[in-house]
Amino acid sequence: MPFSIVPDLVLERYTDVTAPLLERLGVRLLLCDLDYTLAPRSVAEPDGALRAWLTSLAGAGIEVMILSNNRSSRRVETFCSRLGIRYVGHAGKPALRGYREAMALAGASPGETAMLGDKLLTDVLGARRSSVWALMVEPLGGPVGGWNRFLHLLQRPFKEISKRRQNNHEQI
Repeated sequence: MPFSIVPDLVLERYTDVTAPLLERLGVRLLLCDLDYTLAPRSVAEPDGALRAWLTSLAGAGIEVMILSNNRSSRRVETFCSRLGIRYVGHAGKPALRGYREAMALAGASPGETAMLGDKLLTDVLGARRSSVWALMVEPLGGPVGGWNRFLHLLQRPFKEISKRRQNNHEQI
């Protein structure tokens, strides 16, 4: 089986993922990383922009579910309960278990599912391994700490390949 860790699509922020885009891809389940994808880790409360984005996707029949490796189940539980959305915590990305559990909960197939995240080695790799669309965004609040800055530097060539393909209309 061919394997790639190049994202299908690289966007600036989560709000660039729209219902028409997901409908074109045949997606009815959007799995999202939480920290740095939908909110900086330091932000405890969902904001109005995130709520409006979720409402627009729900109005198009697209379910959004959080798929998080976050060590604190309290953060994910609290954030998701305030949004009224489901989640799979301690997902173990890039392992398949969390992706499979989320798709089973939603009754969605890999072909109807996309993963949105900010990290190549967890979100994108897990999406590829799970045969779902791999959508990547720049980290909200920027990469925090030396390790995250290093990881995001390593991701740059893969994101550039994806962007070139997007510009050449080879993908999506």
